[in-house]
Amino acid sequence: MKRNPSTKGANPFLWSFTTYFTEGFPYTIFRTISSVFFRDRGMSLEAIGLTSLFGLPWVVKFLWSPQLDHFGTKRQWLLITQGLLVAIILAAALATPLPHAIPLVVALFFLGSCLAATHDIAIDGYYLEALDMAGQAKFLGYRVMAYRIAMMTGTGVIVTLGTMLGWALAFASAGLLLLLFFLFHLRFLPRCESGHQPIAALLPALLRPKYLGQVMAVALALLGLRAALASNAYLELQRTSPLFGHLNFAAWIGLLLFIGLILLLLARRRLHGWIMARPESFYASAFISFMDRKHTGAIIAFIVLIRAGEFLLTSMVAPFLIDLGLKVHYGWISGGIGLPASIAGAMIGGALIARYGLKKMIWPFLLAQNITNLVYMALALHLRGFLAVNTGNQLPVPLTPSALLLVVGVHGFDQFAGGLGTAVLMTYLMRICNQEFKAAHYAIGSGLMSMSGLYAGILSGFLATWLGYANFFGLSFLLSLPGMATIALLPHLDRQ
Repeated sequence: MKRNPSTKGANPFLWSFTTYFTEGFPYTIFRTISSVFFRDRGMSLEAIGLTSLFGLPWVVKFLWSPQLDHFGTKRQWLLITQGLLVAIILAAALATPLPHAIPLVVALFFLGSCLAATHDIAIDGYYLEALDMAGQAKFLGYRVMAYRIAMMTGTGVIVTLGTMLGWALAFASAGLLLLLFFLFHLRFLPRCESGHQPIAALLPALLRPKYLGQVMAVALALLGLRAALASNAYLELQRTSPLFGHLNFAAWIGLLLFIGLILLLLARRRLHGWIMARPESFYASAFISFMDRKHTGAIIAFIVLIRAGEFLLTSMVAPFLIDLGLKVHYGWISGGIGLPASIAGAMIGGALIARYGLKKMIWPFLLAQNITNLVYMALALHLRGFLAVNTGNQLPVPLTPSALLLVVGVHGFDQFAGGLGTAVLMTYLMRICNQEFKAAHYAIGSGLMSMSGLYAGILSGFLATWLGYANFFGLSFLLSLPGMATIALLPHLDRQ
């Protein structure tokens, strides 16, 4: 890609906010608001559980991310997918009053999830193209702030409209809001790159018999996996082993893709020779160029392991606070304290990385992120009396003012330190992206980073029940140590 820094447009302070708002807003609609809508319309819990398939495109998005590097520009992809998302959400608003609204909205939302995942790739790639490394760190906090505000807008405003005034009005409002951002981007989003191939050349490439055969093979494999998970043998396995009951379709896809990536790592030398003999294979080159570099093992180990402890912790924070007897306080603690603290952490972290460099900041920031687990362990030990009395109690004993203040302080520190860690991890993902494959490499890295979160969520409930909260939080800290140990082996920490 070639930069075009002379092109005028909106200030980065503005477009870094608007683009990441429009990244977080559709995700919230399809992944969070959809569950509220379907339950409000009387859908069973089992059927709502199947809507977890809406998250599948975010798990596998790196499979098509190389196409966004090869055809067109990230700005073009951003605008195309954003415009289509507006149409999808407005179509959902029109469908909700119809007799068969549920299957129509399900189909629209799954299509919208595929578009939203592609939209995410385009926005992340655009951010990497439009800003140099100092700028990427500088505006990182704005990305996090915009994304969180988008989630609050969805879960607060849109859900309130839907439950009180009707879902047709709610989805129409969401579509019109996204339309305003789309029109702003269409007019003011800077042009900062040029594509390798015209975007119109993508369709003929997709219609090649070889590519259609590969797509059909993948589709058949997915259908086979789906059938296997619905078989009597797997259902019996779920009954005898509760762990398998939590391994849904999306979780199995993520596990198989991770195994495939490890096999790719082991065979990268042979594959590199195969690709060098076929230089036209841009798609394969994007994956091999991510894997075929010095210290690849350390990079992948860091990406996969560094948030394992944090993901375990965050999956149990809400149940922990509820079992402390803070159900009525959870909203303001999370939204009024946690959200601003996480935004502040990301913004301060980004500013300090831009000023002092990632190499100096990575250790203290990630140590702060993971030391939170021990702080929660100490909190659980200190308040174990309230945990014993209030767990499962419909009329919990209120915490003393000093205990409540302590919980608020710990949660605020947790979210602030998590923001610092987010600044480090996003910055490092940007550092390891090759110029030619920025969108693909960022999608691969972010997908790998979310992998540990997928399985931490599955295991956390079992571990917390078995060990108790205090021991569970202590274990989550121990599980963060392998990721911390890989920092000493990482390349690109001082890259500018």
